[in-house]
Amino acid sequence: MDKIVELLKSINYQIPKELLFNYKKINIEDNELIIIIYLINQSSNIYNPKQISNDLDMNLNSVLEVVNSLSEKNIIKIEMEKINNIRCEIVNLDLLYEKLALSLDETKKEDSNLYSIFETEFGRTLSPMEYQIIGSWIDAGYDEELIKLAIKEAAYNNVKTLRYIETIIVEWGKKGIKTKEDVEKNRKQFKNNSSNKKELFDYDWLNDEGNN
Repeated sequence: MDKIVELLKSINYQIPKELLFNYKKINIEDNELIIIIYLINQSSNIYNPKQISNDLDMNLNSVLEVVNSLSEKNIIKIEMEKINNIRCEIVNLDLLYEKLALSLDETKKEDSNLYSIFETEFGRTLSPMEYQIIGSWIDAGYDEELIKLAIKEAAYNNVKTLRYIETIIVEWGKKGIKTKEDVEKNRKQFKNNSSNKKELFDYDWLNDEGNN
């Protein structure tokens, strides 16, 4: 038993981080990801659906459907090739890597645009530490649109610091604020609450006629 456990621990399947973090962005479903991970880790690129079915304990028809879906999405290609004078079907994953590269490039452009918005709003170039802080928000899963709205909210309140913007982002996250409409609603509620408090403090209860 111990030997089997050690053997299992020694088997390493490679899952590219870029694929794991971005597969949804390039329209890959969870069941399709399993097949892709399997294909990436095969020493041979010969397409053998029966072998895939056996290894993954997956119905053969399901394997064929998933592979067909991936082909229709232009994520993989099944090509004919001669190996030792025998025509074989080969799995080509080049399209997958091209789509991943394109997705990562677009993400970098979006991030770059976000940093530009900060620099425009602050009227100066961001420091390396500020780049790192903003990047940590993105890595933590905060939506880029939410961050942009927080920048506008900070400008609206005339406070332009990363600490203040981060406070806004965190508080909005707790309240479920994600859109411009949510921000406006929250702002109105805040104004109403502030107005009610002011009316309460201004109320001269000592001179109220009802107390005389």
